[in-house]
Formats: sequence, structure tokens, C-alpha cells
Amino acid sequence: MNCSQAPGFILLGLPREPEKWQHFFIIFLGLYLLGLLGNLLLLLAIGSDVHLHTPMYFFLSQLSLVDLCFITTTAPKTLETWWTGDGSISFSGCLTQLYFFGVFADMDNLLLAVMAIDRYAAICHPLLYPLLMTPCRCEVLVSGSWGIAHCVSLMYTLLLSQLYFHTNQEIPHFFCDCRPLLLLSCSDTHLNEVLMMALAGVLGVSAVLCIVSSYGCIFYAVARVPSAQGKRKALTTCSSHLSVVLLFYSTVFATYLKPPSTSHSSGEVVAAVMYTLVTPTLNPFIYSLRNKDVKSSLRRVLNIEKSQD
Repeated sequence: MNCSQAPGFILLGLPREPEKWQHFFIIFLGLYLLGLLGNLLLLLAIGSDVHLHTPMYFFLSQLSLVDLCFITTTAPKTLETWWTGDGSISFSGCLTQLYFFGVFADMDNLLLAVMAIDRYAAICHPLLYPLLMTPCRCEVLVSGSWGIAHCVSLMYTLLLSQLYFHTNQEIPHFFCDCRPLLLLSCSDTHLNEVLMMALAGVLGVSAVLCIVSSYGCIFYAVARVPSAQGKRKALTTCSSHLSVVLLFYSTVFATYLKPPSTSHSSGEVVAAVMYTLVTPTLNPFIYSLRNKDVKSSLRRVLNIEKSQD
């Protein structure tokens, strides 16, 4: 087969049978619109309520913004593929999608770690919390996360852009991802694989260790609280974050926890659907349904909109 440094690809989507695309189009469209609505409402609720202008809700608003962008990176192209029956994507379009996908995936990972640090500071050092999590430090944490995410994703994209690929190849996925792209390359991908595993390992392991150590300290501090009501109150503030952490990392590990050169299975594609579409869609509902402050703010926002109508 011919090789080119700027080939075109064909996204096969999920499933591969065209007769099933209509059903999946409806499901994906519903999840995409629900994710847009949920994250936009959460951003509006946090931004419009002065009582929610705290470090915890600042990080939550950033997570909603990232999730909003995350689902928009992959879902529209997938919907277009199923609607038109044409999954073709240019090499530049594929790299662009890969770049932004990497940025928002890494941001999700880093923000979950930052939010764990915030909960550690709030529960283990409540008196020092206003001094530890100042607005300036919160902005530095978020800005640093954005910088790291962009640098890592740019490195992935630049390395892939130097490879040669078989022309008119089919990608057994619904978006451009590193793993299936490496399998289609006719160049030596050893350097790409090593750097990909190293960077992903450093980012992933660092974030997971940060979360685990933060919650280890939190559980130890909660165990020392004498009253059952105090323990319940402390753990309630962490339950939503823990739910999102478990949902995100379980699907990410199911997708990427093996060498990039191994074959791509349908199970990995299903796991990818979970963390690229389902998890970002569920996040705002997980946080809002268990949070009285967010629910009351949402009620005020919706009542204002109804009164204006």
C-alpha cells in the first residue's frame, strides 16, 4: 500500500453496520445535547450566584467548561458521520481533533487531582483553608493545568505529524486517537509509543497518587471526628467528586492500560464512548443532584428565565 505524510482517513464509527447508525445517531445526539445543557446550566448557576464563588465551585466550573469542550471535540464529527454516511476526515482535521481531545482529556485528569487537593485542604485544615486556597493560588493551579495539558497534547500531535501513514485507511474508531493512528502508520512508531506511554504514565500516575493520598488523609481525618453527623457531613462534600473520579478513571484505564501497538478492540471503543461522552454528560448531574447550594442556584436561574418569558 502507498504511504503518505498527509493522508486522508475514514472513521468507521460505532457500530460498523450502516443500518444501525440511525439508532446510535439518536442516542449520541440525545447525550450530546444533554451534556451541553447540563454543563451550561451548571456554569450559569455558579457564575450567577455570589455564594458559589468559592475555590470548590471555581474548580467545578472549570471542570464543566472542560467537559463542555470535551464532548464538542468528538460528538459533532461522529454525528456527521452517521447522518451523511461519510466518515472521511483529512489528515489536518484528524490532528486538530487529536490535539484538542488530548488537551481536554488531560485537563479532566489534572482538574480531578486539583479538586482532590481542594477537598483535602477544606477537611484536614479547615481553619487554614482560606489562606491555603486563595483566589490567586486557585488561578495558578488551573492555569498550570491548562499549560501542561496544551504542552503534552502538542507534543503528541507534532510527533504524529512526522509519521507516514497508509493512504485511505479506515480508523476503527469514532474519532482520531493516538492508539488506532499508530497502528496505521508505515513508519517506525517506537519513539512515539515510548513517549506516549511515558507522558501518559507521568500525568496519570501523578494525578492518581495525588487523589489517593489526598483521600487517605481525608479518611484519616474523618475517622478522628467524634460525632457520626460530623463524619457524614465531611464525607458528603467528597461523594460527588469520588463518583466522578471512579467513573472517569475506570473507563480511561480500560481503554489505555496496555501498549499502544496492540490491536484495537470494540470493548475499548465502548469504554471510549463512556469517558468521552457519557462521563462528561453525567458530571454536572452528579454534582448538582447531591448539592443543595447548586440546586437552589439552579432553581433561581430557571425561575428568572421563566419570569422573563
